[in-house]
Amino acid sequence: MNMTISSTTGWTGRMVKALGLTLAGLVLAGCERPIPESVQSGYRGTGMAQIYNARLLEVKTDLNQPPAVIPSPGSEGPKASQVYKNVKVLGNLSVGEFNRLMVSMTSWVAPNEGCAYCHALPNFEDDSKYTKVVARRMVEMTQHINSDWQPHVAQTGVTCYTCHRGEPVPNAIWFKANHQPYGSNFMGDKAGQNEPSPVVNLSSLPNDPFTPFLLGNENIRLNGPTALPSGNRQSIKQGEWTYGLMTHMSTALGVNCTYCHNTQSFQNWEISPPQRTTAWHGIRMARDLNLTYMEPLTEVFPAHRKGPLGDVAKMNCATCHQGAYKPLNGAPMAKDFPELLKPALAAAKVAAK
Repeated sequence: MNMTISSTTGWTGRMVKALGLTLAGLVLAGCERPIPESVQSGYRGTGMAQIYNARLLEVKTDLNQPPAVIPSPGSEGPKASQVYKNVKVLGNLSVGEFNRLMVSMTSWVAPNEGCAYCHALPNFEDDSKYTKVVARRMVEMTQHINSDWQPHVAQTGVTCYTCHRGEPVPNAIWFKANHQPYGSNFMGDKAGQNEPSPVVNLSSLPNDPFTPFLLGNENIRLNGPTALPSGNRQSIKQGEWTYGLMTHMSTALGVNCTYCHNTQSFQNWEISPPQRTTAWHGIRMARDLNLTYMEPLTEVFPAHRKGPLGDVAKMNCATCHQGAYKPLNGAPMAKDFPELLKPALAAAKVAAK
């Protein structure tokens, strides 16, 4: 009898111990390792802080390393337009500069495919491949960004690598969403809500917050500047679109809301961090690039490169940032490639050296 009790007691003890270990494991499973670091940017208790996990930050850092730069051969010698045929954008460069940029672009965009990704070899001047037509326009877009959108990119600038990262198609692009209404049109269009999408961090928010703001010019706000009924024409639905865009921006930059907003008043510009102004220009830059450069290429792209509604790929914050608050961790991409400025600005920059 004593042996039975002892055996039962031992078994119960082991079960209690196992259960305790299981519960402890479940508790610890909800904790992050290593302990996240908090970087405070406002008064204590205001929630003005950025939270970073060193393990996750290391991965983002590794993914945002800039590529090696081929040294410039200088501007001496004949111009590319004098030596090569059908050079429509970069003909003002020396042959050495032109070839360096072409080799760099190959490594930035199509390292596996090589020159043949854009060119109908051996006829380099042939424009029959859509990729060459698009690439030429993308060079012009890059010059436009570096020259005309410095309120957002500053002197850091961009190159093809900023978006492409060695891939022919950037891994962060978007198409118009094919929203499905509820069971019948009687219920109206649910605007992509309750269709979990990584675009909005798998939330129930509208899964295409880009069309209204990065293609259209809708107001990005949650409430109007005046009270009802005379001035506040903002709706809950518009607020949900805004939350969707803000969720995307937070994820794309790897930051939380207080990177751009002050918790005392998210709406008040006077007390907002300077990053909010930079983001304001970034939204308008993305809209400009989508409307001026991407949408006009709709007929150039083949069907397999378009979205479900027949539109071309477009850019959002993640296209450049890819999880870093500054693309490529703030590496100064444009300084080594003045040819990716508009020609007049590039000439002035070279003359100033």
